[in-house]
Amino acid sequence: MEQVKPKPLFNPDGNTEVRDRRLINFDTTNLNDFNNMKYPWVSDWYRQAMNNFWVPEEINMDQDKSDYPNLLPAERTAYDKILSFLIFLDSIQTANLPRVSEYITASEVNLCLTIQSFQECVHSQSYSYMLDTICNPTERNDILYQWKDDAHLLKRNKFIGDLYNEFTDKKDKRTFLRVLTANFILEGIYFYSGFMFFYNLGRNGKMPGSVQEIRYINRDENTHLWLFREILNELRKEEPVLFDEENLKMIRDMVDEGVKQEIEWGQYVIGNEIPGLNTQMVSDYIKYLGNLRYSSLGLGTLYEGYEEEPASMKWVAQYSNANMVKTDFFEARSTAYAKSTAIEDDL
Repeated sequence: MEQVKPKPLFNPDGNTEVRDRRLINFDTTNLNDFNNMKYPWVSDWYRQAMNNFWVPEEINMDQDKSDYPNLLPAERTAYDKILSFLIFLDSIQTANLPRVSEYITASEVNLCLTIQSFQECVHSQSYSYMLDTICNPTERNDILYQWKDDAHLLKRNKFIGDLYNEFTDKKDKRTFLRVLTANFILEGIYFYSGFMFFYNLGRNGKMPGSVQEIRYINRDENTHLWLFREILNELRKEEPVLFDEENLKMIRDMVDEGVKQEIEWGQYVIGNEIPGLNTQMVSDYIKYLGNLRYSSLGLGTLYEGYEEEPASMKWVAQYSNANMVKTDFFEARSTAYAKSTAIEDDL
């Protein structure tokens, strides 16, 4: 299998022709030229990501501080475990994205990956702010490292972590395709049981500050999903041989496994004891998301009968789609996009 090659840092003799530029194995100069981009979607993505800037500490967490001790036992357990999982996901993304970027030879796409890395750091800052507000240092550390002691959490983290580590050891094109697909699954499926849990708290009038933090994070993750979808679709155009029957099956199996794990996780952490959510709602919604993600790659449908958003979960969009919300529910800053409407916010 042909290898993907890391881009050189300084390459004065590199190819300056925009039309020759490729995502991988291009002789790049690494020059960032905003006036000459091969991939037209990058400009919209970049402007959108820049307009998404936010500061976690601007969100008022006063009510959360009083709500947290009074959550139902099932809600409290779910809050802690889901937050532990989200902390891990954004942390591993921060570490992984520079490794991916090292092998992307289209400079404008690397600009996007750099912004994504920064946003993942903001998400980690947000989680720390949430924990510092609602619990003491001992409780905070217990939540941070729950994934080490909870078998379900460890299994979730290991699936993505192993895929990322695989690319550390193997640099062939197929493994690179696998790590891109893993990023796509993480951004598009792995967060969403957690997101729906927080939005359900919000519609029950609980933990409004936490819900607001998650809405900002969800908005960012939608742009990250958009980015990796476009990277995969562009790679398919440039490397059609790579997307042979065997590798298309690999992508299908990976997305299917991601969906199965997210459903299993959601049923474990949410269960049937939290008012407003149950295991069937989790399963239906995640299968719908799996179809949405898989079809966005031009690969058809994974699960028959789950092509439409479940009626029982339509409320999720009210909390997650910033373009539909003019002002926050909790008198915080607006999360609607003030300057750009370019995002394809397909949740």
